[in-house]
Amino acid sequence: MSELRWDPLKLHWVIIATERGRRPRDFLVEPETQEMMSCPFCYGNEDKTPPEIFAIRPGGTPNSAGWKVRVIPNKYPALRIEGELNNRGHGLYDVMNGIGAHEVIIETPDHNRGLADLSPAEIGDVLRAYRARLLDLRNDRRFRYMVLFKNHGLRAGASLPHSHSQLIAVPLTPPVAATELRICREYFAGKERCIICDLIDFELRSGERVVREFSDFVILTPYASCFPFELRLYPKRHACDFAALGDSDLANLAVALKEMLARLKSVLRDPPYNFILHTAPPRQPRLGKPDYWSSIEFDYHWYIELVPRLTQIAGFEWGTGFYINPTSPEDAASFLRETEL
Repeated sequence: MSELRWDPLKLHWVIIATERGRRPRDFLVEPETQEMMSCPFCYGNEDKTPPEIFAIRPGGTPNSAGWKVRVIPNKYPALRIEGELNNRGHGLYDVMNGIGAHEVIIETPDHNRGLADLSPAEIGDVLRAYRARLLDLRNDRRFRYMVLFKNHGLRAGASLPHSHSQLIAVPLTPPVAATELRICREYFAGKERCIICDLIDFELRSGERVVREFSDFVILTPYASCFPFELRLYPKRHACDFAALGDSDLANLAVALKEMLARLKSVLRDPPYNFILHTAPPRQPRLGKPDYWSSIEFDYHWYIELVPRLTQIAGFEWGTGFYINPTSPEDAASFLRETEL
């Protein structure tokens, strides 16, 4: 029988449609290819992108070959860094200028390797670039939140096939992040515990949805997964801020992230996916709200969310806010656990 499951962190219902019982082979699709005469993210084409903001390179000069990870401004940014917000009312509506930052993290100089194909050391370099850019953008007091994400594959929204992530700084807290932050704060206020720590403890004791456990991290399929083979990667030790991780933590995270991506690629043959980093916002003082971030160090817990794009949102989902998942997270975890890497 199907089940309705509630996610207490994201505040939504999911229908786990077990009668449909879709297995990994039911989701396999032919890879979509993008033909390119010349890729602006490859070695030798550095002059075809905006000048780099940050790079990890063993030698050479900026904006030349020899880099391992390279960060550039998006050539067609959703938000621009120059200007003032000018937050204002417009009748019953609110409007402000499109101020923010939009950056691209080019994860490898090799056009034919995805993030799942990189070694843990190479993924560690990508994570170091994430950390450096998050810390730098926090210095701009106009920015309230940084959204770090990766679109892999055409169906997931990738406009270029060369492996890359994106970072967008926005001048307000997005609704998804605001909901999570509020839920975590309220849970801590009532119980003096972190809701995500409690979730991790429950999942580790249950074991049904654990894909892989490491000394410092755990990969699991969420109890109320909206989509088939949805995954989350949590640090087992409480921490609110990804950007506060040290180099040894990033090295351990790179091993766990490599395994999560490799297992997904093995089971579903390199599916399109979206990858999102959920982390604490800049803890800048809010006018008139002196206690706004007073407990975030204790109540929030950063994590990585990975959503394969195997099904489509249709009328029922749009009309109700419910999601229908044809593969139970328990089955997904079993398939992912048992695959041979």
